[in-house]
Amino acid sequence: MVLPAILLTKTPDNSVGNGPQLRLIRGMGNSDDSAANTRQEDMRLVDRFNGGESTAFSELFRRHQKDVARLVVRMLGSASEMQDVMQEVFLQVFRSLPEFRGKSRLSTWIYRVAVNVVLMHRRAGRSRPILAGADLAPPPLDPEPLPDEQVELSLRVAALDRLMEKLSEKKRTVFVLHELQGLSPAEIADIVGAPVLTVRTRLFYARRELMTLISKDAALAHLFADLNQESDDNDRGDL
Repeated sequence: MVLPAILLTKTPDNSVGNGPQLRLIRGMGNSDDSAANTRQEDMRLVDRFNGGESTAFSELFRRHQKDVARLVVRMLGSASEMQDVMQEVFLQVFRSLPEFRGKSRLSTWIYRVAVNVVLMHRRAGRSRPILAGADLAPPPLDPEPLPDEQVELSLRVAALDRLMEKLSEKKRTVFVLHELQGLSPAEIADIVGAPVLTVRTRLFYARRELMTLISKDAALAHLFADLNQESDDNDRGDL
């Protein structure tokens, strides 16, 4: 099998952007018509790929790389290993695409691949020894001052990433997929292979655990003050 050149190049650093984050930075959902058109176009590209047209995969990659990059970064907790994981995700997509039958949206299917790759990567990372005295350089500072709202947003994102590391793997996965990627419980159930009720339960407890962690830190409580009521409303709506 000849790999397309696009899998041998790095994903552009701007493929992640600021990413969708919690309610205040969550990705906008597509309209029903837009989603239907996207699904039809994806299936046309899959058919072209299965028919031997290699450029069809490059187009699929361009259509889905940004959303997958956001998911990968949010599940990893950092962007430092995003390139390697992204290449592995789309390598598996490339190899498995002939098996895709269109029973779900292609994006849902790709998310399932991405979640599995990230979870395996995280588990492998926990088994690696940590080198004593390793030089962990801090991320470079942005030379341009950020507007106040962007600064607060950046602080929320960094704080949320740290807090999500304290959630169990299963709770963190459904939280990222629902709150940060904007997927429905039914779509998440398809991705993680669990009943919808189980997904809703994990999401409920993930929110509660995060809010409990936030409430224990005065600085975080102030930072996320406007999310408390919204979280309670969402808990009632999702259960």
